[in-house]
Amino acid sequence: MVEEIKLDDKLLAIIISNQYRKDGISFFTPGDFSQQLAYMKHPQGKVIQPHVHNPVKREVHYTKEVLIIKKGKLRVDFYTDNHDYLESRILEEGDVILLSEGGHGFEVLEDLEMFEVKQGPYAGDSDKTRFEPKVEAHQING
Repeated sequence: MVEEIKLDDKLLAIIISNQYRKDGISFFTPGDFSQQLAYMKHPQGKVIQPHVHNPVKREVHYTKEVLIIKKGKLRVDFYTDNHDYLESRILEEGDVILLSEGGHGFEVLEDLEMFEVKQGPYAGDSDKTRFEPKVEAHQING
């Protein structure tokens, strides 16, 4: 229900299946990640104490992004920093993925609606380096 995609000591992605259920709060990311991802399941009547977030200076070097699949199917292709293809996964309605390191590409397999959450501000063309996909149909696993 929670899968980590790794290359050596690098955590490339965390995938949380739409079937994941656990009472309370579950954090999936290490505390030092610039993007934090958690799941929360509380009973009716649970009160979450009101709060404000204090200004804390943070330094972000790389963009981490979270995709939430609202509808459809999406193939996610994972690459090394050198653009070498590693493997693929299929995401479906309700699945969530945090992309943390390495490269990634996508193919929409069924009409898709999804949310993307990532750090800003957006740096335009300097925010990413694009390259040609290197995925063959016979390589795909789900």
